[in-house]
Amino acid sequence: MAEGDRRKIRIVCIEDDQDMIDLIRLIVTRRGYELVGWATGGVEGIEVIRREKPDLVLLDLMMPDIDGWEVYQQMKADPELRNIPVIVVTARAQHVDRILGLHIARVDDYLTKPFGPSELIASIERVMSRSAPNPSGPE
Repeated sequence: MAEGDRRKIRIVCIEDDQDMIDLIRLIVTRRGYELVGWATGGVEGIEVIRREKPDLVLLDLMMPDIDGWEVYQQMKADPELRNIPVIVVTARAQHVDRILGLHIARVDDYLTKPFGPSELIASIERVMSRSAPNPSGPE
């Protein structure tokens, strides 16, 4: 494998608004990431995460069946999913919600809607750089 060939970052998006999923897909695929799964509800979202075991989850908080916090708690309770980084992408822009997400629940990042493409990409890059494996590992 050539030096420039690196594995695409695999992302799952859990979001109840299909238009937002389509927008996120457009933004991330243009940047070279791969949207490997999506769901419009929390129950389906957990199933997609378990099936795909992505590198990153983009998670809305307000959904019709179980909310994003429940999805997050289920991920953290599952040994196979607990180390997958999560970026909350939500319309809940209150300062207290952000504090709850970042400092109490300890999500990897918290992005409020509406957001620009560069904000989403910057968040993904920031989170993935923190969770990147050590490059001096076994060859």
